Amino acid sequence: MSRDSTSDVVGALAKGLRVLECFRADQPRLSITDVANATGYDRATARRCLLTLVSQGYATHDGKYFALTARALRLGMGALTAMPLPQIVQPWLDQLSQQVGHSASVSILDGTEIVYLARASQRRVMSIGLMPGSRLPAYCTSMGRVLLAALPEAEARGIINASELRPRTPQTLTHPDAIMTRIAEVRRDGFAVIDQEVEMGLRSIAVPLESQGGKVVAAMNLGMAAVHASIDDMVADCLPRMRVVQEGLRRELT
Repeated sequence: MSRDSTSDVVGALAKGLRVLECFRADQPRLSITDVANATGYDRATARRCLLTLVSQGYATHDGKYFALTARALRLGMGALTAMPLPQIVQPWLDQLSQQVGHSASVSILDGTEIVYLARASQRRVMSIGLMPGSRLPAYCTSMGRVLLAALPEAEARGIINASELRPRTPQTLTHPDAIMTRIAEVRRDGFAVIDQEVEMGLRSIAVPLESQGGKVVAAMNLGMAAVHASIDDMVADCLPRMRVVQEGLRRELT
C-alpha cells in the first residue's frame, strides 16, 4: 500500500479484524487481557473491539471470556466459497477419501499457518474438529512442510523463525535446523510424512498440488490413526493413490 493511500484505511476496522484473528482452534475463548497481549493494544481498545463484536452478534461474552459465534463463520466461508480452488478439489477429495477410508484435506499457506480449504472426513482422528477455514501451524504439519518446501530455502527459514515452535507432542520437532532438514527431505522426495507431531495417535502424508505451469498452489494430505498402519505401509498404500489425484488436479488447475 502506498503512503498516499493510508488516509483511506479505517483504523477501527483494521483493529477489529486483528482481534478476530486472535481466535483460533486452540484458543476459542479469550479474555480482554489475552487479546491485548496478542494484538499489542491497550486493554481499553481490546475491550471496545470485543464488545463491538458481541453487539454485532459475532461473539459472546460470559463475563470473563469471549468466544466467536457461528455468525463469524460467514466472513471466512463467504471468501472460501468464492474461491474456485475448493470447488475444483472437493470431488477429488471425496473420491480419494472413499477409496482409502481416511480423511483427505487441501490447504494453502498463510504466514506461519496452513488454512484448510476443503476436506472430506471419514472419521474424526484429532481432538479438534477440522473444517474449511481451520488453521494449524505449518512447521509441524505434513501440508505445511510440503508448502514450505515449495518456497526458496531462505523464505521457508524466515517463516520457521517467525513461528511459535512449541512441542505439541513429545515427537514434535521444534529446533529450526531440524525442521529445515526435514523440509529439505520433503523438497527432495516430493511428499511429507508426519508421525504424531501434531497430536499423539495421528499420522499424515501430504503432496503438493501444482498448476499446469508447475506452480505449487496448495497441498493435499491424508490423515489417519497411527494404529492403522506403519509409516512404510502408509506410504506404500496411500502415496500412489495420491499421485493419481495430484496428476488429475494438475490438468485442472491453471
